[in-house]
Amino acid sequence: MTTPLQVTARLRDPVTTEDHIRGPADAAVTVVEYGDFQCQFCGAAYPNLHELLRQRADTVRLVYRYFPIANVHPYAERAAETAEAAGVRGRFWEMHDWLYEHQDQLDPVHLSLGVEQVGLPPDELNAEVESRTHADRVRRDFVGGIRSGVNGTPTLFVNGVRHDGGYDLADLLTAVDAAGDA
Repeated sequence: MTTPLQVTARLRDPVTTEDHIRGPADAAVTVVEYGDFQCQFCGAAYPNLHELLRQRADTVRLVYRYFPIANVHPYAERAAETAEAAGVRGRFWEMHDWLYEHQDQLDPVHLSLGVEQVGLPPDELNAEVESRTHADRVRRDFVGGIRSGVNGTPTLFVNGVRHDGGYDLADLLTAVDAAGDA
């Protein structure tokens, strides 16, 4: 009789200073999210991750990586490239939050309004997105996700191990508390 082989998916690309990080650099627990700004499940996870950071402010940091599923979400790549354009101007998290809080408004016209609302020049960012200035960064995150076994969004890794539990607040708190105790 044989037993099935249990394989634990692990994060293949370590967190670096190139990543978008929210929380203390020396946090005991690192949560890496591969997300798609147009994904409704990522949108549902967003407030829970935000609350997780609030409740575990001293022990958890969140890393966001792009995983736009363009064949399902037509505005996902554009949203990711817009977020990256905001990121090079030091406003990634403001744009990230706007995108998740306005998931039904990711078409180019509304996206330009969002860019303006976070205090950035829409014409500049639109030009960068149109010329695909930040496409390589988005693609690098996507490929790193594939290498780590990401096949949908949101996919979370807690201290380098894929979190296969839920993304409601109770599940996230349990996962990060267990990782912090390990």
